[in-house]
This record gives sequence, C-alpha cells and structure tokens, in this order.
Amino acid sequence: MAVPSRVVTNHDLAAKMETSHEWIVERTGIEERHWVEPGEGGAELGARAAKEAIARAGLTAQDIDLIIYATLSPDFNFPGTGVFVQRLLGIKEIPCIDIRQQCTGFIYGLSIADAYIRIGSYKHVLLIGSEVHSTGLDVSTAGRDVTVLFGDGAGAVVLGRATDDQHLLLSTHIHADGSEAEILWTEYPASTRHPRMSVEAMDERRHYPKMEGKRVFKHAVTRMPQAIMEGMVANGLKLEDIDMMIPHQANLRINQMVAKMIGMPEHKTHNNIQKYGNTTAASIPICMHEAIELGKIKPGDLVCLVAFGAGLTWGSAFLRY
Repeated sequence: MAVPSRVVTNHDLAAKMETSHEWIVERTGIEERHWVEPGEGGAELGARAAKEAIARAGLTAQDIDLIIYATLSPDFNFPGTGVFVQRLLGIKEIPCIDIRQQCTGFIYGLSIADAYIRIGSYKHVLLIGSEVHSTGLDVSTAGRDVTVLFGDGAGAVVLGRATDDQHLLLSTHIHADGSEAEILWTEYPASTRHPRMSVEAMDERRHYPKMEGKRVFKHAVTRMPQAIMEGMVANGLKLEDIDMMIPHQANLRINQMVAKMIGMPEHKTHNNIQKYGNTTAASIPICMHEAIELGKIKPGDLVCLVAFGAGLTWGSAFLRY
C-alpha cells in the first residue's frame, strides 16, 4: 500500500467548513485521511504500492505480464493511468487494462485477473487500486457531506497461478445495476454534454461529486450481504468458515450494519476507514494489507472481500490467503 504523507484531520476540515470532528465521526467513523501534495498523482502512489507488492511476491517488475489498474480518478482524461504506472516500473510492451467500477473496482479487477490466469493467458498479474480524490473535492460547507468521506491512496497485489489448495482465489461474484446511477456520480466534465464543461456548470458546482447518502446507504446494506451469501453458497461455506472479512471502507456504520445483518463477529472484520477515509478502489487492498501486518490474516486463512460502489456496482471475492 501507499498513501500520501499529508494527513488531513477532521479538525483541519472544520477550519474550512461548517462541521466538527464529532459530527464526522458519528456519521462515518472517519477521524482523518491522507491527501496528496501538489504534483503527487495516482500513478506515483500506484507504482509505490506495486513495487512493494512485487518485492513481497519474490518477483521483479520484469516478471509481470499484465497490469490491471482500477480507479475512478485517472491522472488524465486519456490515456489510462495504467501505462504511466508501467513506465514508472520500467516495464515495456505488456498490456495495461484500466477499469472504472469505482468502489467495487478491486473486486472487478480480481475477477479479470482470475479469468486470465485460469485460461493460461498470463502468469503474473499486477492489480492496482489507486485514487486521488482530494484534488476534485468541494472543500466548503456546500460540499461537506461528500468531502469529509474521501482520502487518497493506493493498494496493489500480484496474482499468480496457485500451486496448492491452501493459497488460492476461490471465486469472485460481480454485479451492476445502472437504474439509479445518478445517486452517486460526478456529472461534469462529460463528453455527452456540449460543451464538456461550462462556466454555468461550474457555478452550479456540478463538477463536484454528488451523493444521495440515505439511498446509497440503503443499497449498500442490501447488496453487500447478498454478495457475501452468494459466495458462501457457491463455495459451500458456513459463516464460521470465514476467518476474516475485509469490506470496502466507505462508511464505518455501513460495515458495522452489514456485519450485524449476517452475524459476523466483530473480531472477524477489519476496518481502517478511521485513518484513511474512503479510498475507493484502493480501500480493500489497503485494508487487507493492514490486516496482514497486524496478524489478523495469516497464511491459509479464508478471507471474504466485499464491496459496493457507484454505478451502482457490488461484488465479493473469497480466497485462501
């Protein structure tokens, strides 16, 4: 994982908008987040996380033969950020796939990597989730409800072919429903608008992310348990078989409700949104990395990953670490 060195606390935000540490913690669980300094981008964060993941896998950058880069905040409109990570890693000519499934991006990326490895197309896939939200947030009272939620950061994993049944990706389960896509989105700039950006749109603050929080919350606490149960049924698992659940870090209250709804004990769920905020496609690998470092996930443990995000998208993955 990699996060910017700059820490932004709730008290820092309270100095710029009408909010308070207590208000943010009560509604989200978040106490602080990391935001980039000028000139720091998603590719740099992704490359830092990738280098650590590759080293931990006992490989070199030249062993990677596919990069999958998940983000909702690409460094530029085009090309995709994956090629900039490739350049920073010093790798040439391997394919780079950029995907846009927001908070569910890491789960979608796992499903793509899994499919490619299973059919033998690639041996070592580098999957990165990286986000820079802070440069696109409305740091004012008008944007408070969304701005307090998001942090910047990156997480990365290397996937390869399993050599036994003690360390493998069991299954992935991904879904989407675009019927309410506008309840969590950023409207401008947009190629479907003429012009893509206008002074009027900016005056109306339509280039900042918008969220209907109560509706998103309701969908999340419905879809995440469904995705978990889908994976349990597919793999013939019972709740007690799961050693650790790593949920996407969007809102601590969502994760607590999901765990309560399925009967997951608190000690079998790891959350770190308190320190990092919502890092979207990066949140699951960042959270899993921390759980591994803390000894909460040990080799051979059965781990459930679950996410819900804009689109609307949701999904789960089950693996033996």
